Amino acid sequence: MAVINIAGIMRAGAYSPNHIGNDTAIFNATAEQLRKRGCIVNIYSEEQFNKQGVNEDFIMTMCRQQESIDNLQKLEDSGRLVINSGYGIENCTRERMTRILLGNGIPYPESLIVNTDENIKGMLKKSGFKSCWIKRGDFHAMHKEDVSYVRHPEEAQEVLQEYFLRGIKRAVINVHLEGDLVKFYGVKGTNFFFWFYPFDQGHSKYGLEEVNGKSQGISFDVKELKSICNQAANELNIEIYGGDCIISPEGQIQIIDFNDWPSFAPCRVEAAPHIAKRILTLIKERQSNA
Repeated sequence: MAVINIAGIMRAGAYSPNHIGNDTAIFNATAEQLRKRGCIVNIYSEEQFNKQGVNEDFIMTMCRQQESIDNLQKLEDSGRLVINSGYGIENCTRERMTRILLGNGIPYPESLIVNTDENIKGMLKKSGFKSCWIKRGDFHAMHKEDVSYVRHPEEAQEVLQEYFLRGIKRAVINVHLEGDLVKFYGVKGTNFFFWFYPFDQGHSKYGLEEVNGKSQGISFDVKELKSICNQAANELNIEIYGGDCIISPEGQIQIIDFNDWPSFAPCRVEAAPHIAKRILTLIKERQSNA
């Protein structure tokens, strides 16, 4: 059997805020698992990829630069297999994610999508929004200020103005949900699924977990959460995913964030073999259909 050659394109440090080491670790662990299974994995930085491209037919990637996403999509259109898909990575930017999840009936907070130069105080009051979250709509969060918790419409207007002054043109406003904050990681097409309470374990990127605070241990259906996550992954075109949800006092699950190939920091050792297995499965499916 011919050796499988895979290009591994790492995530640029600017797109791994407070998680550069963790993102690198899960990527390298996955590459090592693929090598153990007989694959050749050649590692490239995003900068190398965008300057010189790659020759391999199979690509695993954590890229998030817009230039990288555009180049990945071109490779996919030409017949290469890219995991996660460049189209899926783009779908995980905030505005697109919000429209896709809400449009496909996936449990997600009531939301408004606005221009950052709009006057939104009246809109928020009419919609019944009080405390809410303002998130840059055009891209993934790169700085703490890209996701902001506000307690009333006046504060929301001030934050939106700051976004406008920073050059961010679009924002998503999610109503704040009370309940337990749960973080999850999954790999589509496998049995792997991991969840935990990030505040309780001191796991944080920007410290925003403090808003919902310590978990109350509200009972919920883990199988239902996994089912919702797999549905979201299907709609977003993502194979390797993670995110956050809120468990309401009644046990209702609502996704509040969904990411392409996160760090898997608390479960890296367990996750890497499953990620490698999924990548190999998709490669073999592609080969058999060629």
